[in-house]
Order: sequence, then structure tokens, then C-alpha cells
Amino acid sequence: MATPVQQRLLKTAIPGPRSAELQQRREEHVTSGFGVTLPVFVEEAGGGIIVDVDGNHLIDFASGIAVTSVGASHPKVAERVKAQVDKFTHTCFMVTEYDLFVDVAEQLNRLTPGDHAKKTALFSTGAEAVENAIKIARSATGRDAVVVLGHAYHGRSLLTMTMTAKNVPYKESFGPFAPEVYRAPSPYPYRWPTGPENAAEEAFAALRELVLTQVGASNVAAIVAEPIQGEGGFIVPPAGYLAKVAEFAREHGIVFVADEIQSGMGRTGEMFACDHEGVVPDLITTAKALAGGLPLSAVTGRAELMDAAPVGGLGGTYAGNPIACAAALGAIEVIESENLVARAKHIGEKIEARLRPLVTGDSVVGDVRGRGAMQALELVRPGTTEPDAALAKAVAASCHAQGVIALVCGTFGNVIRLLPPLVIEDELLDDGLDVLVEAISSAAAGR
Repeated sequence: MATPVQQRLLKTAIPGPRSAELQQRREEHVTSGFGVTLPVFVEEAGGGIIVDVDGNHLIDFASGIAVTSVGASHPKVAERVKAQVDKFTHTCFMVTEYDLFVDVAEQLNRLTPGDHAKKTALFSTGAEAVENAIKIARSATGRDAVVVLGHAYHGRSLLTMTMTAKNVPYKESFGPFAPEVYRAPSPYPYRWPTGPENAAEEAFAALRELVLTQVGASNVAAIVAEPIQGEGGFIVPPAGYLAKVAEFAREHGIVFVADEIQSGMGRTGEMFACDHEGVVPDLITTAKALAGGLPLSAVTGRAELMDAAPVGGLGGTYAGNPIACAAALGAIEVIESENLVARAKHIGEKIEARLRPLVTGDSVVGDVRGRGAMQALELVRPGTTEPDAALAKAVAASCHAQGVIALVCGTFGNVIRLLPPLVIEDELLDDGLDVLVEAISSAAAGR
């Protein structure tokens, strides 16, 4: 199938009549536990465009939550998937092996930060990767405790849900939670009580105190941090913070885990967000953009840590599925051959240039932040830092009505995040930003 025409085009209201009809079927047959950002049903997608069943061409500022970085139907990914389907769809790597699994592991060992000896384990989802990173850290250290940050998001399984900070919708009614998970404050510069200039030092001091005096360093298996916090609001830690945490972890024999599930694979203008500050984690988790839309995740890390788990202790029936591995090799090829890391940096520069002027003393835009093509703006009541979740919801709804898919995130529900595919054309990006800026202006004026 050819890539859709890269132009925003509205033929009906959003959602259109065919999507509305399908939505009724969905409500009859699918659990309401699954939420939806925009109730449109997709016919095809590619580049920076999603085409719905009513023929509307929507600008994609979501990438399936940072998944389709190379577009939703890149030929190099599709070709590898089609070729693999003709060979075999599954054997289970723990029963009979295939070289695609090893190929992906080799690529991740090459691409992830650090020049030490590494090994990789493949799984299916981001939550699986994080949970297995904890298993590996516990096995390697003989310790139980896990330290995470405020505003963190790590998944929806029992352990990763416990590690996630936000209650609704991720934790409400799903307890009791996993034991031995402790939370330190996140260095959230925009909201740090004594000012952004103090966030790094004071947040690190709080983490250090938690580990040394409340938990006991000898009991901590891992410290887990997102180099840029995703669901929590695209919070970029202040310079030096991650390096301090990683160094502190090494001093006390604690495994430092970088959760790069949303920020990795070129999204931030470096292959991994850790690379911006030269931080080398002991273990790093990847998923989302890794396989161009197919379910695949990974834990990559120091070889001696990765081999600490007992034989048979890691795995899963679908772990490293061959079709997903084929897609990952295609996605990695595209990221490198089309220089999408540099493209992500360019996208970020364009977004920042357009949105940063919106931050003024009395603006509803309190902060614009991010790295590369992982950008966000935080909406507040004018002249304050009070979160305005209702405004964020209104802005997103206005974007949707005009054919731009925008996502809301943040602990307080007041952050609009932008995750366009790294292959989006400049003209399409500019058009989407025009819609977003007008949506902010209109929604603010209507308060």
C-alpha cells in the first residue's frame, strides 16, 4: 500500500459517521477499561498522516505514543515483516532458536550507551522489560528494594504499576501493590519548590537520604529512572542529576536502570536520552519505537549483570517474536540510513521555535520543554503555576476537531505532548503546529 498523501484533509466532522458506527460496536464488544484519546477508526497510515475510515487525513502528533517513529508503514519495515511471515511466524525462542533474535540483540548491544561488554534479553512489552530488569538486578545483587521517582511511569503490571506514581487511571482500585518499592522526589524544574536552579542538588539529596537512611543502601537492588519522564509530563531532569544518581548507585553496588521505553531509539535527538549527558546505565530498557509498531521490548546491560539470572529464569512464550524482530531490524536500518536522530533534533528545534514564545508572564503556557521530537507544553492558569487540566483537555479536543492528533499527559493532566513521527515532513509539522497554537489561543480566550 502506498504512503497516504501527506496533507491534512477533513471530509467529515471528527469523528465521522463510519467511525461513530464502529464506535458503537466497540462499546458493545470491548471492555470499557480501555480508554481512547480520539474515537476514530483507522484505514491506513504512513509518514505523518493517519487516514480514518471516513477518508479524513489526520496529522499524527502521537506516533501511537512514540511507537511509529519511522512511520506506521515504512516500506523497509513492511518488507522485512512480509518476508518473515512467509518463512514462519513463531517457534518460541526458548524451544528452537532463530538468528533474528540474536541480530536484534547484537544491534542493541552496539547502539546502547557504553563500550563495555553487553548482553540483551528480548520481550514483548515495555512493562515486561522493566519488570525483567528488576528481576535481573535482584538476582545480581541479592537485594530486594527498588527506588523510583515521583511522576514516574513504568507500566501496568503489578510491579510496574506499583513503580508508577500516578494513581488515576493506572492504580486506582488495583491494589494491593508490590512490596519493596520506594519513591524519591522527581527533579521537576518547573515545579521545584525552591526554584529550578535548586532542583538537581535538592532532589539528589532527597534520593540519597531515602536510600541511606530509610531503606538502607545494602537493601537496594535498583534505582530506576526515565531520562525524560513520559506520562508524568515530559519532565527533563536538570543537568547533572542523572549522572549523580548513576555515580551514587555505582558507589553502593546498586544497579542503575534507565527506562528509555519512550525516549529511546532516536526520539530525543540522540539515539538514547542518556546520551545527552553521557550517562551510561547498568541496564537500559527499550520498547515502543524499537520495532516500528510491532510488540517488542528489550533489556540491555552489562554482561555480568545480564548473566546473573538463572538459566530459564528469563523468557516468555512470545518474547522476541521473529516477526517483531524482523520489524526491529527494519526500523533500526531506517533510523540509521535516513539519519532520523538528526531529523528528531531538527523537529525539536522547529517545535521549540514555534512554542517557546508562548511562554510569557501572563500566558496559559507555563512551560515548554523536551528534547528533540519529544516536546511538551504545560498549561496553567495565567500568572500562576496552577495546573489547568480543563484547558489542556479543551486544547486537545480543538486539535482533534481540526484533524491533528494531540495527546494529554502529566501527573496533573495539564500537559500537551508532541510525539510526531521522525519522518514527518516540515510542511505537515508546521500545519499541525499552526492548529495547536490557534487551539491554545481560542481555548484560552473562551475561558
